[in-house]
Amino acid sequence: MIPLDVQARIRRLFYAEHWTIGTIATELGVHHDTVARVVGTERLGRPVGLVRASALDPYKAVVADVLAQHPRLRATRLHGMLRARGYPGGVVMVRRYVRTIRPAARAEAYLRLQTLPGEQGQVDWGHFGAVQVGHARRPLLCFVLVLSWSRALYARFALDQSLESFLRGHVEAFAAVGGVPRALLYDNLKSVVLERQGDHVRFHPRLLELAGHYHFAPKPCAPYRGNEKGKVERTIQYLRHSFFAARRVTTLADLNAQLARWITETAHARPVPADPAGRRVGEALEEERPRLLPLAAHPFPCDVVRPVASGKTPYVRFDGNDYSIPHALVRKPLTLVADEQTVRVVDATTEVARSSRLPPTWPRWRRRSARPTSCAGGTSCAAPVPTRPRSWTPSPPAANPSPPTPAASSSSAPATGRRSSTRRSPTSSRAAPPVPPLSRTSSTSAPAPAAPRRRSPPCSPTTRACATSS
Repeated sequence: MIPLDVQARIRRLFYAEHWTIGTIATELGVHHDTVARVVGTERLGRPVGLVRASALDPYKAVVADVLAQHPRLRATRLHGMLRARGYPGGVVMVRRYVRTIRPAARAEAYLRLQTLPGEQGQVDWGHFGAVQVGHARRPLLCFVLVLSWSRALYARFALDQSLESFLRGHVEAFAAVGGVPRALLYDNLKSVVLERQGDHVRFHPRLLELAGHYHFAPKPCAPYRGNEKGKVERTIQYLRHSFFAARRVTTLADLNAQLARWITETAHARPVPADPAGRRVGEALEEERPRLLPLAAHPFPCDVVRPVASGKTPYVRFDGNDYSIPHALVRKPLTLVADEQTVRVVDATTEVARSSRLPPTWPRWRRRSARPTSCAGGTSCAAPVPTRPRSWTPSPPAANPSPPTPAASSSSAPATGRRSSTRRSPTSSRAAPPVPPLSRTSSTSAPAPAAPRRRSPPCSPTTRACATSS
């Protein structure tokens, strides 16, 4: 509906100034059908609000009944249902009618949930974009646990969202807050819920082991109801805007150290939201800690344990890197056990290799092999460096460079007009130029630069003796 002043201006331009409908529409910035309707109502004298019969009239009751049961059903689906019942019209008329009778969405009311001290905690993952680790682009995620009463929090950044990182976040969070809440509220992520049919939930067995170890009750939210764990959702936004924004990321360990300091100095120094006593989060945590469940005598094991087997080469692949094993164990089933620092390979109950864990910082075709620090059983480990290394670092120049030997001098070359084919001496005075760390070479040592050479004359059409390079 256009305003009355615009309607009056349209009628004045049409009847008094005798403008055409197209000119009026262009001048006023309205559709020409609107101008024609305003002008035609007065000129033709048609009554306003005249309702004419349509082909949809016999089917309006069906549309109303379906919308009463399914208020969000699309008009295109309703049109298909009416066509099956003999409706001859198009979808436009159905859309216009549905727009007038569709039930309006009810405004949902939310209650403020109050919990007792030590009663509930909320857990979730937060996504913080991606970071560059070496030559790989890795997602940056943050495990967050919040105590519902005191709003004390624990957060830890990780480069994956694996089950082991999820369990390790729980163990470190319980140790940080000094206890375990009696119930933990989760979203329906796969690390928690494997299957759900209504109120019947099948939990992940590793999460049930963690809950049995620390004596808490896991409780998943209803599907698509993230507001049920609004405290941890709001805390993730607080982390994203108050801590992570405009912060330089160097290493994951440094980022987690900065986060731990920020939680102690800033997050736990803020007032508890909606607390009538005006307590700080740190003070409320000290009051809530005696109400938490005590920690277990031993922390829950969070190591990665998976079966592995090598191919024709004495290496096993884990997390994008190759780790050496004894050559006698090629093509044999083994067990890999990995924590945050170490990767161990076990044959039955005997440890056969131990290596430092490497982050997957290279693309798959440019990854290095990890050199094991020890091989058990007295067996010889395979060489960790392949025959064609994918990367190398140029060695530093010599401290006291020696002068070039006579063999490397250009005067030792025969005076035949050809370029000298004498190779460079390894004791050349100039250092090797810097090489990118991922250049493809066939040697692990940087060659010495070439000595000055004389320029050879161009080839002649009648002479086959052309200058050749070494």
